[in-house]
Amino acid sequence: MSDAERIDQIRALERLKSAAAAAQARLAVDLDTSVRAAHAAAGIPAGRQGRGVAVQVALARQESSYRGGRHLGLAKMLVTEMPHTLAALESGELSEWRAGLLARETDCLSREHRGFIDTTLCADPTVLHGWGYRRLITEIQKLACRLDPASVARRRGKAESERRVTCRPAPDTMACMSALLPVAQGAAVHAALRKAADTAIATGDGRTRGQLMADILVQRVTGQATATAVPIEVNLIMGSSTLFGQDDQPAVLTGHGPIPADLARRLAVSAAENESAWVRRLYATPDTGRLIGMESTRRVFPAGLARFIEVRDQFCRTPWCDAPIRHIDHALPHHEGGATSADNGNGLCAQCNHARQAPGWHARPQDGARHTVEITTPTGHRYRSTAPAPPGHPQTKRRRLGRAAATQARLSRHPRPV
Repeated sequence: MSDAERIDQIRALERLKSAAAAAQARLAVDLDTSVRAAHAAAGIPAGRQGRGVAVQVALARQESSYRGGRHLGLAKMLVTEMPHTLAALESGELSEWRAGLLARETDCLSREHRGFIDTTLCADPTVLHGWGYRRLITEIQKLACRLDPASVARRRGKAESERRVTCRPAPDTMACMSALLPVAQGAAVHAALRKAADTAIATGDGRTRGQLMADILVQRVTGQATATAVPIEVNLIMGSSTLFGQDDQPAVLTGHGPIPADLARRLAVSAAENESAWVRRLYATPDTGRLIGMESTRRVFPAGLARFIEVRDQFCRTPWCDAPIRHIDHALPHHEGGATSADNGNGLCAQCNHARQAPGWHARPQDGARHTVEITTPTGHRYRSTAPAPPGHPQTKRRRLGRAAATQARLSRHPRPV
């Protein structure tokens, strides 16, 4: 195969991906229509009809519930209101991401105005040829402002009402903290941090401007003199052998994920030195590492048990959904005899918990070395969710030793040249 043929195949596969995205959009809308009709026939109130469809779409696509909702919303808009955009997607002239930008930037407009932009930009596939993302968004915004400036203004007001601060894990045991702010406030915050950093650099501080801006942000938000001692509860989970330096099994920082043992010990020592460290013991079975919980006859999970389940599950237990835990739910519902226990409890995000209230959803605890729940969707598809292994449990050590032994055996059979 020549390089020219390789490029042709890459382009052909990209078109195939777009066509598959269009087919998925049609199928998602068909599924939503079918489920809503079944819910209406069952007498379910209109406001609850269609609940759970987005989560089914997410599971089928092996993505989070949030992404499933975004895909379903885009599918509805493309299939019912943007025929030219959908046709361009089917033909491979438009990627799924670009189709999403068209839908997002016209979301505040009426159906008629959205249709006008759909026709103007996508009826002729050559119009968008060579456009980058920024130019595409700019042209859509120009048309939207001309067609309905009032709707654009309302959208801006709504966006300002949704200002927020979020934090998500980043590579190399870092965290990415984002603030969604009105443009003037965002620019003012950045300018203030930059000015303070430049002042520190002028006085001889050896840190880079980026490091200084990050440290000053932490100091000003937390009120600390330095950016290393923050008096906020952080759940750090590690085996006792790791805590005392007997091994280097990774620890788990709740809400972030695994972190190296040396960093975990440093965080624990720093907290202890600042008299802000508390140790809570969690008990696990010695053979499998399964965390042992407690039972209660109450319907609502007690605070201690709820915290235990949150620590055990770490993130939403729906497969492929890494959203933070917001609800502690009964796998087998309480009204069906489900116990308020660690075995029958699982942590879920709000969207996944609400989705499982729709007809046809079932979740049942399963036997296993670690806490396992089997989820059955209304279509009969089954998905298994197993709680993450706690740091330092025996099976993890055995697996690592097994992999090391296998590697050594492989090297002995095929020694590397010296």
